[in-house]
Amino acid sequence: MAATCDSTTDLLTALRTHFGHTAFRPGQEQVVSAVLSGRDVLAVMPTGSGKSLGYQLPAIVLPGTTLVVSPLISLMKDQVDELNRRGIPSGALHSMLSSAGRREVMSAARAGRLRLLYVAPERFASSEFVRLLRELTIARFVIDEAHCVSQWGHDFRPDYRRLQAAAVSCRRSDTTAGRPPIAAFTATATHEVRDDIVALVGLESPQVLVSGFDRPNIHLRVERLDDEEDKHVLLPRLVRGRRALVYAATRRSTEGAAATLQASGIQAEAYHAGMKDGQRTRVQDAFAAGTLHVVCATNAFGMGIDRPDVDAVVHFAIPGSVEAYYQEIGRAGRDGRPATATLLWDYADVTTRQFLIDCPRPSTRFARSGQALYGRPVQEVDPAEQARRKAIEHKKLQRMIAYADTADCLRATILRYFGDPAVVERCRSCGNCRPHGIDAYDLELIRKILSGIARAGERYGRRKVVAMLVGDTSELPPGLTALSTTGLLRHEPPATLDRWIDAGVAAKLIAISTDQYRTLSLTALGRDVMSGRTEHLQMETPVFAAALQSWRRVGGRRRERFSEDW
Repeated sequence: MAATCDSTTDLLTALRTHFGHTAFRPGQEQVVSAVLSGRDVLAVMPTGSGKSLGYQLPAIVLPGTTLVVSPLISLMKDQVDELNRRGIPSGALHSMLSSAGRREVMSAARAGRLRLLYVAPERFASSEFVRLLRELTIARFVIDEAHCVSQWGHDFRPDYRRLQAAAVSCRRSDTTAGRPPIAAFTATATHEVRDDIVALVGLESPQVLVSGFDRPNIHLRVERLDDEEDKHVLLPRLVRGRRALVYAATRRSTEGAAATLQASGIQAEAYHAGMKDGQRTRVQDAFAAGTLHVVCATNAFGMGIDRPDVDAVVHFAIPGSVEAYYQEIGRAGRDGRPATATLLWDYADVTTRQFLIDCPRPSTRFARSGQALYGRPVQEVDPAEQARRKAIEHKKLQRMIAYADTADCLRATILRYFGDPAVVERCRSCGNCRPHGIDAYDLELIRKILSGIARAGERYGRRKVVAMLVGDTSELPPGLTALSTTGLLRHEPPATLDRWIDAGVAAKLIAISTDQYRTLSLTALGRDVMSGRTEHLQMETPVFAAALQSWRRVGGRRRERFSEDW
């Protein structure tokens, strides 16, 4: 067994040796030190901040096995695979294991060969597992996604209520009296959820660590639309050329969103609980491997995904809570690069959400999906308790509607909701603070257009410039067929680039000659934008208004044909 680290130097050495990092991310070292101290800990850290290191690094240096309660099989599988790849012996007990695989993990745990053992909360209802638990020496009892214990959390799981008693039954690996220290982790917890976690998990005088909730690299945008057809018109433009997650409320809408994108020439797949296990695995593995760029999914997708380069998250309907929304948009921009989170919603979404609250399917609401994963019968909920839970769900939905409908700074609204003391009333970068601002992808797009005009020698009109950028060289003069910008925007429809050129002219980035040739050239501001000397543009994004106007002007002709232009 490894010895406990005694200093920051030791921690950095362990971090570099086992994880290949030379420094901690903000907040990580404080959490690691708190977990190592032996106190109970409640850590609230934003999605993408690397909170799993807060218990994985201590698990390496502490004697005994660290038990990790985790809510999804995909989450457990991905983390265990990665830990074993790094030479950190780990295992997981879940329903996807064969009987032989389950016996192998249990044998390794009994022999003390595992640094980390991942289990689902439903496992604590198994008498076989409870017997195993009493045989182990536990260094830390870790509860991931700890908000699941609270009915005010966005993903309430009744089996999380078993964890307090389970922890008390465990033996400490340091041989001292009492239960092992508990470390509870979550990315989404308001003050009321934090209080619930402390009380319901049984944390004793915990050290509560709350990292900043802000993800400044994510550009927030909300578009309230007239109906669902408007969403289908805008969706291709929001994800084209990006690695994206599209979250929808129902299985049917995930399939409809994927069909719209496929009809627009965008590689996309649906993902929901109604699909066969093999189909879901194929989609998840393709996205994780980078061969599939866009997934249209219900909210379960993404919890086991750790792709750092997701640069767009689109909500195709209003989520059920601010907590769920925050967690889902947090899957964007984990590599620190700029990303965009767009919420498309209409009031029909609210009706759908209210229906899902009032008429839940047992496997997906209050009993939640974990019981279905383990084939356990869904327990009946007392009518009074069910009514209370529904009232809480409706309150959370109303808070989400208030966010979607606000005219205030979107970032400040979220940070106030979570009680972040670093809130600033105007971020000057979200869709409400800069209604005519453009996100990082669009900024890069306009730079590529400007670069194309410059590389073409500022001697051609828009038709030839657009053809060069999309790689249509059949009718181009030789001087345009082999530029560094030829085909640079082949994933964008010509009509989109044409409208962006109009927007560039309106923003005084591009000038058009007044002679018969109508050649394009760059203004001084355009050159500054192209070179990166100017980044903050106040220019109209041509997509939303122009797309909807065109759609309505043609009387809503078939979505598939229209989407080809967007």
